[in-house]
Amino acid sequence: MTFTVLPPPSSGGICLVEMLNILENFDLQKHGRWSPETLHLMIEAMRRAYCDRARYLGDPAFTKIPGHLITKDYARKLAKGIDRTKATPSENLAKDIRLAEEGMQTTHFSIIDHAGMAVANTYTLEHSYGSRVVVRGAGFLLNNEMLDFNRRPGQTDRAGNIGTPPNLIAPGKRMLSSQTPTIVAKDGKVFLVTGSPGGRTIINTVLCTIINVVDFHMKPRTAVDAPRLHHQWFPDRVQFEGMNQYKDAVQKLRQMGHRFDSPRRQGDAHVIWVDPKTGTYHGAADARISGKAAGY
Repeated sequence: MTFTVLPPPSSGGICLVEMLNILENFDLQKHGRWSPETLHLMIEAMRRAYCDRARYLGDPAFTKIPGHLITKDYARKLAKGIDRTKATPSENLAKDIRLAEEGMQTTHFSIIDHAGMAVANTYTLEHSYGSRVVVRGAGFLLNNEMLDFNRRPGQTDRAGNIGTPPNLIAPGKRMLSSQTPTIVAKDGKVFLVTGSPGGRTIINTVLCTIINVVDFHMKPRTAVDAPRLHHQWFPDRVQFEGMNQYKDAVQKLRQMGHRFDSPRRQGDAHVIWVDPKTGTYHGAADARISGKAAGY
């Protein structure tokens, strides 16, 4: 399969590809979608990709982004570093990043036309009315994404504040986002169109949706409704919507060293799946926030 994703200054495409490359090294289907083994591997892939996000990613006009992040060889190296029996402390992944002592709205839509041309679009204003500037003659607002810069140089901490150099504020520089509008193609044809809002959780929402459809053959409605998983390196904690539903798996993950936050709603994914046998389009809108699927 081929994946069409967003390049920097969004971190979504690189992180998604890195995580998928890592997970290719494991037989997820063998263990089942909601097994502790599968969830553990997904968490560890998320942890490593978000660590690289902090270490390397920013506006490519200002930051040289290494090409190895999306290579299979690099993913195999990362996969070999995953302990199948216990969680990796996030601090152990980035000895080079000094950790300081700890002291609304994005939208996504997925579209495909009768000819198979597809669009995955994620956009945001950050706060209400964004920068409060309307483009003359166009009628849309400019966003205000300044908070997506690393605001405190050198201040990377366990609370999740990132202060690494690639995404520090500079004149003319574009801030790093997590937008991950994605088109998946199979045999050269559109197979899946997806994306989501949700800040840093966006990338992992898209990852969960793709894993559900591609690896576990879920239909769009089931894939979108399924509980979602999130880990972003720091805070070194897991968010899992299915904590109450999959208590045995969560208990085993805790025994492996994973620490969990209270479950909360994650994302608002909207999916179009193209049945490769019939070519029929199947849409599913997330019920977590709002939206609907409509045909023509």
